[in-house]
Amino acid sequence: MQTRRLGNSDLNITSVGFGAWAIGGTGYDFAWGAQDDSDSIAAIHRALELGVNWIDTAPVYGVGHSEEMVAHALKEWPGPRPYVFTKCAMRWDDQGRVTLVHHADSIRQECEDSLLRLQVDVIDLYQIHWPPEDNGPGLEEAWRTLAALQREGKVRWIGVSNFDVAQLQRAEKIVPVTSLQPPYSLIRRRVESEILPHCEQRGIGVIVYSPMASGLLTGAMTRDRATKLPEDDWRRTSPEFREPKLSKNLELVDRLRKVAARHGRTPGEVAIAWTLRLPAVTGAIVGARNAKQAQGVMRAGEMKLTSQDLAEIEGTVAAQVAR
Repeated sequence: MQTRRLGNSDLNITSVGFGAWAIGGTGYDFAWGAQDDSDSIAAIHRALELGVNWIDTAPVYGVGHSEEMVAHALKEWPGPRPYVFTKCAMRWDDQGRVTLVHHADSIRQECEDSLLRLQVDVIDLYQIHWPPEDNGPGLEEAWRTLAALQREGKVRWIGVSNFDVAQLQRAEKIVPVTSLQPPYSLIRRRVESEILPHCEQRGIGVIVYSPMASGLLTGAMTRDRATKLPEDDWRRTSPEFREPKLSKNLELVDRLRKVAARHGRTPGEVAIAWTLRLPAVTGAIVGARNAKQAQGVMRAGEMKLTSQDLAEIEGTVAAQVAR
């Protein structure tokens, strides 16, 4: 796979990375339902076999379990070690209820815990998972703490997730931001107007998450399956998986399916390739819960969409015909 340099770092990452959210399993606020650990390890191994060279996880995914699964998979992996990215500032209680905490001592403890779970001496990219809910000075406290951890050699590079432009600018006043991780997909395009141009101008790497809209754009999601998601799957209450939005989203999947068929690809790969069409996007985080799913999406970065493809995907061809 071709690689791209991530922001101001020395990390050259593949355009697709393995997203380890769903493999955290169940038992907390943002779970995806039950997950088989052997399937998780197989998914990671298949992604690495296909050339992926980075994994994105977080301690909150499965309240530590995702990081442990990443460590387990890499311990058994005979090939080159991929980069491992993780995050901080989301803590949980005994019932799996999650809160945001940006205090320096909390983040330092989170870093130590992640190093132990991941079984590494240094984290390749450490990210603030979410900004403070009150948008207060906790942002600066957390970012200064990440900068200190970088100086101390605990982490190699530091970034943020879910920040807007104003929050990025506040962080940049302290130390440069290596990367931003925002949501981006065909049904979540808000970052296009301000955030992506800012990152491109400032040399901030962008690794987008949920390019397949949390499974909605894979081609495997149906109206029946959406209504039967497990009780402990957070998508069950997402407006995108319920009417009236569900029908419009499935119509979009039909357009993806037509383009995919022409290229001998899957709808999910087309959805991922669409997010990678912009030069501001360095890479896309792509989740898989088993080896078969990994096989179907991890080489999406090699796909080049034509202007005709893009017009069909976005529905502009149909709109022009209707005129």
